[in-house]
Amino acid sequence: MNTAVFLRRRQLLTLAGGLALLPRAALASLIDTVPRIRPAVVAVGTLMANRNPAFRFLGTGFAVGDGRLIATNAHVLPEALDGERMESLAIATPTTQGGAARRAERVAVDRDRDLAILRIGGEALPALELAADGSVREGQDIAFTGYPIGNVLGLSPVTHRGIVSAITPIGIPQASARDLNPALVRRLAGERFEVYQLDATAYPGNSGSPVFDPASGRVVGVINMVFVKGTKESVLSDPSGISYAIPSRYLRALLDGL
Repeated sequence: MNTAVFLRRRQLLTLAGGLALLPRAALASLIDTVPRIRPAVVAVGTLMANRNPAFRFLGTGFAVGDGRLIATNAHVLPEALDGERMESLAIATPTTQGGAARRAERVAVDRDRDLAILRIGGEALPALELAADGSVREGQDIAFTGYPIGNVLGLSPVTHRGIVSAITPIGIPQASARDLNPALVRRLAGERFEVYQLDATAYPGNSGSPVFDPASGRVVGVINMVFVKGTKESVLSDPSGISYAIPSRYLRALLDGL
């Protein structure tokens, strides 16, 4: 059995086992909601016609607004593109002729909160609705859909579930000045910035995935990996099973600024 098939089967077994632990009502809600979420979830990457493969996967995104805006993490996007070789930002979905990519442009970035918005042309995607501010509570059920481990599992959205285990500041006090780093100093000195700590396992390809309410499908946050690892997860020797999400109110503010 090759690595891709093994990882795919393990992912499906993990999801099936997790769903079996959900109360019957919650399971029914998630089963009904996932088909509405999947069409809005895209792979985010870069496109270069003379490269093989032409589309290079970088992370996950999802359609918002008019369906031509794609939300993702700022750290998913490259700092620069290869202009000489006509490299461009792009998105891909399982429904676009076997994963054919669509070109995209960067229209807004909030690096402090690790959020970005892309714009695509052509046919609009089904857009996801953002949850109202202040609607998230510790202990509530959540789910998220994205592309864990990227192309290894194929271009097919995968859904995980969990709970909001804490609403917590992104930076934490350190034992001594030697433990501080520039990124943490900036966050501790700036505006208070809370994130959702999730009792759920996400993978690098999940960066940018929508975190949603299993019953309503409304997006409550955006899965974040690398940005938080530089601060809060740096004090953990084994962060497995703990993930973080950026609250959707920061994404709404970025959209309102367009």
